[in-house]
Amino acid sequence: MWVRRTSVFLSVAVMVGGLGAAVPVTAAPVGAGLVKQPVATGYGGAVSTVDLDASRAGLRVLRAGGNAVDAAVAAAAALGVTEPYSAGLGGGGFLLYYDARTHRVHTLDGRETAPAAMGADAFLDPTTGQPLAFVDAVTSGLSVGVPGTPATWAAALRRWGTRDLAEVLRPATELARQGFVVDPTFYQQTVDNAARFAHFTSTAALYLPGGRPVPVGGVQHNPDLARTYQQLARQGIGAVYRGPLAAEIAGTAEHPPLVPGDPYTARPGLLRLADLAAYRAIERAPTQVRYHDLDVYGMAPPSSGGPTVGEALNILADLPPADLSPADPVPALHDYLESTRLAFADRNRYVGDPDQVDVPLAELLAPGFAAERACLIDPLRAATSPVPPGRPDGEYHGCPAPLGAGGGEPSEGPNTTSLVTADRWGNVVAYTLTIEQTGGSGMVVPGRGFLLNNELTDFNFAPTQGSAPDPNLPAPGKRPRSSMAPTIVLRDGQPFLAVGSPGGATIITTVLQVLINRLDLGMDLPEAIAAPRASQRNGVSTTAEPAFLDAYGAALVARGQLFSRTAEIGAATGLEFAGRGLIVAAAEPARRGGGSAVVVWPAR
Repeated sequence: MWVRRTSVFLSVAVMVGGLGAAVPVTAAPVGAGLVKQPVATGYGGAVSTVDLDASRAGLRVLRAGGNAVDAAVAAAAALGVTEPYSAGLGGGGFLLYYDARTHRVHTLDGRETAPAAMGADAFLDPTTGQPLAFVDAVTSGLSVGVPGTPATWAAALRRWGTRDLAEVLRPATELARQGFVVDPTFYQQTVDNAARFAHFTSTAALYLPGGRPVPVGGVQHNPDLARTYQQLARQGIGAVYRGPLAAEIAGTAEHPPLVPGDPYTARPGLLRLADLAAYRAIERAPTQVRYHDLDVYGMAPPSSGGPTVGEALNILADLPPADLSPADPVPALHDYLESTRLAFADRNRYVGDPDQVDVPLAELLAPGFAAERACLIDPLRAATSPVPPGRPDGEYHGCPAPLGAGGGEPSEGPNTTSLVTADRWGNVVAYTLTIEQTGGSGMVVPGRGFLLNNELTDFNFAPTQGSAPDPNLPAPGKRPRSSMAPTIVLRDGQPFLAVGSPGGATIITTVLQVLINRLDLGMDLPEAIAAPRASQRNGVSTTAEPAFLDAYGAALVARGQLFSRTAEIGAATGLEFAGRGLIVAAAEPARRGGGSAVVVWPAR
């Protein structure tokens, strides 16, 4: 297993006067035993991310007396340094928060928005009327939406945090200034993007110094990002949306910083200062479904994560219990693949930005609708994709004929990051954030040290639903549909599980499969995360990891499932509350180089 990067500095706040003492988030030597590991068990709070430096940053805030929200923002800011091709100030995301005092789950929608000048034909070639080539749309200013991550941090800290922005940014600021050691994952991601990074002066200067990536074992510095974080610590997040920094963000999208003489056509963006000034992170009601004796909370539209995970769970709950047996997982896995095949058909047809399209969310999550969809599942024979969507119309009886032909598998960037945190008071955060493709738009804001997103390519470039309205076409101020699925599970009003994953549209299936592994197939949380995966998204075939095919492929092919092989799916993080204050934090043992789980007080 690859050993993921280690920061040049190793620091964490020291506990003073016991767990109850709140001390400043200042640099201090790391305690013995704080090393990278995919599983940690203990008390007083926990953090799980894809990266050791980010987990350390969150732990440092927890040990200084901060809560789960403070730790989540600190960890996310550190991921902006060490996972800059997945997340950062130039992107967006969705945050779920469980408040231990009120026993309520809240959510923040920090999804990027389209500029006011963006119309439904924005991604059509003006000369041919055909959709632009995806690769050309991505690496351009046209793909850049208004960043939502900074506003999410500010809103979360203001509503639920206990520390100020300056304190929670301090670990990431130090990390950016002093640098981190490049590991094989970061190096390979840079190599994979080197050709498009080389088009832009600012990106090449940061990530291709001397014309090539920093080698494995070398130190990647980002002093520009350190200075940007310091500015935000002084001035607040508002600097991203108004003033000189906002002008630089808009200017980078409008006038991509191409290397002089570079022949690449980087389409100019539509983002303007007024778009940044108008942005708001929105608190939305979470999705909620009942599965067994648990309440499963997720993110509502414009994310399709909560609706699709929830609908699939409702479908599975309507199937015969005999199909859910740890002794023989094949029937359960067949049902899992069929449930997501159907749920994705409904996702593609109905889910979009609820502020601009009518999303029948309550009906998509209605048990009656799930029963209509479940009756289409043959326990011995897979359906042929694409299956058509159902009718979430409130009239549920029998097994009605579905609507016309369904849309196929969605196209969505695979690179995102997800983290979970908990504190000693029982508050919990599940937070998924992204800049979309690996490396986003490819454009670093000059002198600022962060990449801009390409989230607007999550819109459908052209109508995909035939004569039916397409809920995911571009429009002014609209938020593109997402698959991010941070999830919190409660038992009797108390937190039981929290989980999330990157992976584009496979996020939904990864989160669902982790839940099924844990709740139905007898696995503990680390096993549920480590288990091999498959992802059916209403596509002709199911993408599956080699270990999944080795274990279950033949039996599932006998039931009519078709497979295509992929190296890995997702990179999940999770927490489980095991009773009497004990927390199990878990991350990937191998995928994406392995993740990092830490706890405040390790169990002995």
